[in-house]
Amino acid sequence: MLNLIFTALIIFSAVAYLYFKTKQFRTTLQAERQYHRSSASAALGAFIMLFGVNQLFLFSGMITYLVAAAFILLGLYVLVYNVKARTHYAGFLEEERRLNEK
Repeated sequence: MLNLIFTALIIFSAVAYLYFKTKQFRTTLQAERQYHRSSASAALGAFIMLFGVNQLFLFSGMITYLVAAAFILLGLYVLVYNVKARTHYAGFLEEERRLNEK
């Protein structure tokens, strides 16, 4: 049951990555592009982290634990860094939209 939950979360994070990456390419505003890039990277970090956690439930062994720990730590770092970047760029969205009104 827990494996199905992690699988659903992994799929959701992959879909979120594709969604935000598409939004990044479709926008013309620079701050909005950075915002969507950070959102996509945060989703990718969640994907990596959840993949590592899922491996802990599927396999056992010392090598699996080491690889899973590496995935979890890397994914957590990418997730936290990009959530902070996303909140940073969120402050510029309204101002950039206001300045680019025509």
